[in-house]
Amino acid sequence: MKEITSIFTEHKGRYGVRRVHHELINRGYKVNHKRVQRLMHNMGLFGKRPKEKYHSYKGNVGKVANNIINRDFKATAPLQKWTTDVSQFNFSWGKCYLSPILDMYTNEIISYDLSLHPNLNQICNMLDKAYAKFPVLKGLIFHSDQGWQYQHQQYIDSLKEHGIIQSMSRKGNCSIIAS
Repeated sequence: MKEITSIFTEHKGRYGVRRVHHELINRGYKVNHKRVQRLMHNMGLFGKRPKEKYHSYKGNVGKVANNIINRDFKATAPLQKWTTDVSQFNFSWGKCYLSPILDMYTNEIISYDLSLHPNLNQICNMLDKAYAKFPVLKGLIFHSDQGWQYQHQQYIDSLKEHGIIQSMSRKGNCSIIAS
């Protein structure tokens, strides 16, 4: 117990059971990992867990669109099918969120927005850039996951205003496909 506490404090509370167990073996101790786990638990020593990744799904906060794409990510022409998603990137200074629009025919990024916070403003900026680049998009199918941003009425109205058909994959599925 003394050696476990020493290893734990030496590494500033960052080591969990596995790392402490490996360090004990490196120091010449023969001990089962389950015993290390039990002792650490009894002493209240818990290693730091990695921060959770960003998930945009927050349940049904608005209207969920039908899955028109239905995993058919092939397009026969540009400006026929687009897809989007929000991705989180971790840096030493904090987090950054990228929201791109990808054309399924050309795999070209149509527009994107970088933000320090995943909010509706980011999605609206991304859409405005796409509308400025392509003013006529009637009949385009725009696919996303069921993230709260894509269920928001302002987003839905914006798509309808430009004649865009909204499509959503089932809950928990990322919509951007790397070919």
